[in-house]
Amino acid sequence: MRVLVATAVPVERDAVARAFPGPAAPAARPGVALHRLPDGPDLLAAGVGPALAAASTAAALTAAALEGAPYGLVVSAGIGGGFAPDAPVGSLVVADEITAADLGAETADGFLPVTELGFGTVTHRPPAGLVRAVAAATGARPGTVLTGSTVTGTAERAALLRARHPCALAEAMEGFGVAEAAAAHGVPVLELRAVSNPVGPRDRAAWRVGDALTALTDAFGKLAPVLGSWNSHEQ
Repeated sequence: MRVLVATAVPVERDAVARAFPGPAAPAARPGVALHRLPDGPDLLAAGVGPALAAASTAAALTAAALEGAPYGLVVSAGIGGGFAPDAPVGSLVVADEITAADLGAETADGFLPVTELGFGTVTHRPPAGLVRAVAAATGARPGTVLTGSTVTGTAERAALLRARHPCALAEAMEGFGVAEAAAAHGVPVLELRAVSNPVGPRDRAAWRVGDALTALTDAFGKLAPVLGSWNSHEQ
């Protein structure tokens, strides 16, 4: 089964690549720049934010389908914010739900997700069996990973998100976009995040990006057998 791992930026892509033997070789495709590992997944630095992540992932999936070698799984991976105390800095979160946190409308009665407006979707659910296998292999905690176009920077916003999404463990900017592209191609999706900072007041001095990238590398080292043995027909 071919696996595509979509990260936001090259430093995350390189952290994933370090978990596998052999160098990642560039493999240009129309509209997208892939890197291929000889004994691992294809890697894509898809860009920051849900829109660019969706566009880049869709381009990679389309190119693979047209080549007659479609992907069987797409993984959105990278670092992100964790909701304290459940997802502390340095921990791993695997999404059992990938949810768009800010896709909808503000009303006098509060925020309405786009589904309550009568169209669209705000949540994608990765295969439950795969989530359990990833959690067992890596120690990642299963929970909701929120996608937003704006990173949370206040305690008030963090509390509001947690009130709307009580099962949320992490926040990032690409998972929902990657999941939308995967769903359009009928391909299962997974999201794995290494926590680099708490969700809340923006304090760059407290971020531990290097530690989170190391955790991401370690996770994919343990994840390789899971991805190699998982069957897309399993749930």
